Amino acid sequence: MRYIITIDQRTSSSKALLFDEKLNLIGHSVVPYRVTHPKEDWAEADADEIYETTVEAVRRLELPEGDDISFSVSMVNQRETFVIWDRNTGKPVYKAVLWQCRRGARFCQEIVENGYEATVREHTGLIPDPFFSASGVKWVLDNVESVRERAENGNLFFGTIDTWLIWKLTHGKVHATDYSNASRTMLFNIRDLEWDSDMLKLFAIPACMMPEVKPSDSVFGMTDLEGMLPSPVQIAGVLGNSHGALVGQLCLEAGMGKTTYGTGSSVMFNVGEEPVTAPNGMVCSVGYSLFDRTYYVLEGHVHSSGAVLDWIMDNLHLVNSSDEIKSLVESVPNNGGVYFVPAFSGLGSPWWVPEAKAIITGLTMSVNRAHVVRAALESIAYQVADVVELATRDLNTPLRQLSIDGESAKNDFLMQFQADILGFPVKRLGLEEASGLGSAILNCCACGIYTSVHEIKELRKISEICLPEMKADERIKNRQGWLQAVHTVMLSAKR
Repeated sequence: MRYIITIDQRTSSSKALLFDEKLNLIGHSVVPYRVTHPKEDWAEADADEIYETTVEAVRRLELPEGDDISFSVSMVNQRETFVIWDRNTGKPVYKAVLWQCRRGARFCQEIVENGYEATVREHTGLIPDPFFSASGVKWVLDNVESVRERAENGNLFFGTIDTWLIWKLTHGKVHATDYSNASRTMLFNIRDLEWDSDMLKLFAIPACMMPEVKPSDSVFGMTDLEGMLPSPVQIAGVLGNSHGALVGQLCLEAGMGKTTYGTGSSVMFNVGEEPVTAPNGMVCSVGYSLFDRTYYVLEGHVHSSGAVLDWIMDNLHLVNSSDEIKSLVESVPNNGGVYFVPAFSGLGSPWWVPEAKAIITGLTMSVNRAHVVRAALESIAYQVADVVELATRDLNTPLRQLSIDGESAKNDFLMQFQADILGFPVKRLGLEEASGLGSAILNCCACGIYTSVHEIKELRKISEICLPEMKADERIKNRQGWLQAVHTVMLSAKR
């Protein structure tokens, strides 16, 4: 029997999954870690704690035993978050800077003002924004004592979280990442599939810090998982979490799309084997690599989706649990004219206003907590619809159905409202861990279990399809109210 241990490293927790040889999920565990915000718009975490919680999550799995049992390890991870560490001691020189952190905003603005935006887009497929790793890396090099000197002397390594975990799990033997994670740093040329010398020069980042870049369905190294396994096994199948969900949802053809509802939401569309020029408000990245081919994606990222639900629970205490949300929002017939624009980390796609702040509009004396909670839940669907509307205008194959996954996808109200506000069907797989499944699929490809895309497509699970029920005039009215609230946020940000 062959099993795959999948590491799913997330924004505020580390998860471990166990798949059997038929890719059935048979076990999982989750260990949270602390995210801190030492200054406004900053977000960071302890890199060693990220690793320790990852190992602990794997340790909590009930691994089968026996002479006929074999294992391998696959990995998906939060993408733009990065670590810089000493290659000799293994000690991080600073905290892990999370993708939500905006400390590099000033330099990104300077790039735009100095006329480099088109170059960044052409080389990396991205737009100058602190959401991506590069400006945060420059900040650490420029502001942490002796770090730049140590980096230029070849003593420091850079890596997104996959790179950090692989390096630790292989006891410092492997410094590598995959195409998908590399393409989210703003330092990777998505056409040449290598680190871009012009981008490294623009951000003043020494090339000697950068990891080797490999296809997603590669073997990355060997690990015994800190002694949990009797002998080392292969780490194979590594990619960013949103990209993993695309593969897990089996969106393996151009024009197929999915949304992952996580802390933020990734709205991603497969565009085939050639990169495309992304419309304003979206970016083009490497999606995944499979059987010696590289596939590209058009993506819009919503910065705050699941995060807004956490906020109403943890900060406002309007509800005590996610289970309470569904009954509360259904206790009122509509949002009562309340719109919640959760720009806690600025506005992402398709607006890209990094200085925007969150607002709640439409409050009256008749509004109660159910309306506010409903507006928060609806904001997730509105933000996704904004990205889908932009993308469908530019894709040669219009999107007619959207696959969804992630924690918030379990909410039936959100699923229905998403279909209603889009005006076309939403599909939910009979599967909770699409991202992890995607990396497990690539693990099987790397290890020779699957040898063709046709074999992968046979894994398709039974899905639940939700049809839109909202009348067109009501949909238009709701969208107009949302867009008015968004424009209010944008106007405030420009003052």
